[in-house]
Amino acid sequence: MNNHQLTANQVRQLHDQYTFSTINYYQEPLVITEGNGVYVKDLTGQEYLDFFGGILTVSIGHCHPKITRSIKEQTDKLHHISTLYPTLPMVQLAEKLAQITPGKLKKTFFTASGTEADETAVMLAFSHTGSNELIALRHGYSGRSALAQSLMGHASWRCLPTQIPGIKHAHNPYCYRCAMGLTYPNCDLKCATDIEELIQTTTTGKIAGMLAEPIQGVGGFIVPPPDYFKVAVDIVRKYGGIFICDEVQTGFGRTGEKMFGIEHWQVEPEIITMAKGIANGLPLGATIANEEVAGAIQGLTISTFGGNPLSCASANATIQVIQQENILTHVAQMGKLLKDGLMELQEKYPVIGDVRGKGLMLAVEIVTDEPGGDRTPNLEETGRIFEKARKEGLLVGKGGLYGNVLRIAPPMSIDQAGIESGLKLLDQAFAS
Repeated sequence: MNNHQLTANQVRQLHDQYTFSTINYYQEPLVITEGNGVYVKDLTGQEYLDFFGGILTVSIGHCHPKITRSIKEQTDKLHHISTLYPTLPMVQLAEKLAQITPGKLKKTFFTASGTEADETAVMLAFSHTGSNELIALRHGYSGRSALAQSLMGHASWRCLPTQIPGIKHAHNPYCYRCAMGLTYPNCDLKCATDIEELIQTTTTGKIAGMLAEPIQGVGGFIVPPPDYFKVAVDIVRKYGGIFICDEVQTGFGRTGEKMFGIEHWQVEPEIITMAKGIANGLPLGATIANEEVAGAIQGLTISTFGGNPLSCASANATIQVIQQENILTHVAQMGKLLKDGLMELQEKYPVIGDVRGKGLMLAVEIVTDEPGGDRTPNLEETGRIFEKARKEGLLVGKGGLYGNVLRIAPPMSIDQAGIESGLKLLDQAFAS
């Protein structure tokens, strides 16, 4: 059948018939056909303000002209050759990553996804330390592989029981729902200091390290207290481990002011993993480590699609736009405007229990009672607001262990008018 003759219903039917295990947003999934800046259109021609950016992947807008141009130019030169051969776009990107990442990070291994980037990082940590025991965080998300599923801190996203031994899950710094019933700052950061007892009681006492997101993404944009990572990472290093910082969602300016999320907390990881926003929508993952750790792997390894010339060209252009257009400052400014607006909605609608996040990575947690009550997750109301926002012309994300968090992360190129429009549409969704 000619694809121009397909209706949205026919596309949905074909999707159900020929794909498996893929979830779709909305009771009637959208068939997106076009994107321009912060807007997308579906097959019916309906336009939507995109406040989720392809899961924080379309960093600086759909079909950004400079990035599109770089991809088109590379298309005429070389599509694929694999990591068996160095290419100009790949080495240019590797050099740029060494320049913009914090600390002594220098050596990059390219893959095609965030899952692979985390896999590579854990392999490095195991090889470097000689240990295969690793700390992960509850509510964390790491991807789809057997290892990533074992690192997973969400039962709903675990399609397999734990396959990889040696992974221990620490409490996450979820201040709104502290598992220990404490309140920051009077808690003495028990969620962080408890990592020491976790190591002492559930491991051999020598660990490979800890893998953690600076702000937990799928977990519901959970932001740690300012001193959490300093305390946690010091404990990990005390027991021989290294720190793997998963910047798949927080990287490339998403949190504002800094290129990477962990820079807000003045901790230098031995390894950073990244994907999603690195190439503004093209598939690319990267694992960057300091020279000592990067040299730990002695066997042969390859990534067929890692460092793909098209993806690397897009990534180089993305970083160039971020730097030339002062996106880091812009994200901080627009993020403040958006967060202030969400706080006003919280005062207006008692179902909003918490507003949190950094830059243009913000969350609204929906509860059944007024703030300060028992904070019972309100899945039913979350679903209604989610669907209503779509009908109003606004796309947002969902997340959180209980599925009651609206994740708001528009492309970082969004302007004040876009922020105000999104807040108005969200207000209408809540009002209904």
